[in-house]
Amino acid sequence: MILSVNGLSFKYPSHQVLKDIDFNIAKGECLAILGTNGAGKSTLLKCLNRIIRHQSGDVIIDGKQLTSYGRTELAKKIGYVSQSVRFAHSTVFDAVLLGRKPYIQWDVTDKDLQIVQSVMQSLGLEEYAMRYVDELSGGEVQKVSIARALAQQPDILMFDEPTSNLDLKNQLEVIHIIKKIVGEQQLSAIVTMHDLNLALRFADKYMMIKNGQVFAAGGSEVMTAENIAQVYNVKVSIEYYNDLPVIVPIC
Repeated sequence: MILSVNGLSFKYPSHQVLKDIDFNIAKGECLAILGTNGAGKSTLLKCLNRIIRHQSGDVIIDGKQLTSYGRTELAKKIGYVSQSVRFAHSTVFDAVLLGRKPYIQWDVTDKDLQIVQSVMQSLGLEEYAMRYVDELSGGEVQKVSIARALAQQPDILMFDEPTSNLDLKNQLEVIHIIKKIVGEQQLSAIVTMHDLNLALRFADKYMMIKNGQVFAAGGSEVMTAENIAQVYNVKVSIEYYNDLPVIVPIC
């Protein structure tokens, strides 16, 4: 397993956010973290990326405790894209090049430039290289954020609501890009999501969080109408269209 989490807990002085979280993920797998607003999904990603420090439990990345990684070393293991991606007034090329920061010692090398060019090509961003990021659409900016994370050459990609505020076409395109890259490069992806139908198209594994704890975890067998009703307090029916499961709310 590239990542194993055992008994992770986190709390603010006023309230508990996460309690006894257990899961693992292997190379080539996509994990969707599901739950209502305030369930602790974003906080979990921040704990795993050491943006905030969990109070108890073990996080093992590639056989080492999370706490044993230096910041630069950790950036080579995890590429993280937050909900609200912000870029300085820079060109797309320079924004993606920032992903090479953990590797740059004195100056940018030919290898760094080749990696950036390759990543941009894989995401269809070559024509935007010299455009400024703040001139792009939401979907294009999201691709730039993915490209920057990929330029880090991490083992694990973490995305916090990568399809929020995107139209349907861009939602599907972004998810397809992540899935394709994970499969081709044998990375691992952990993605927090609200759209359950999109999660069913994307993920290999699912983890439902309710009140800061793991309510259900596993493969597609956990995505039942009963579990969804318990976690989201909404009755649903699971129908099939062209052999694909579709979650339909029952009003």
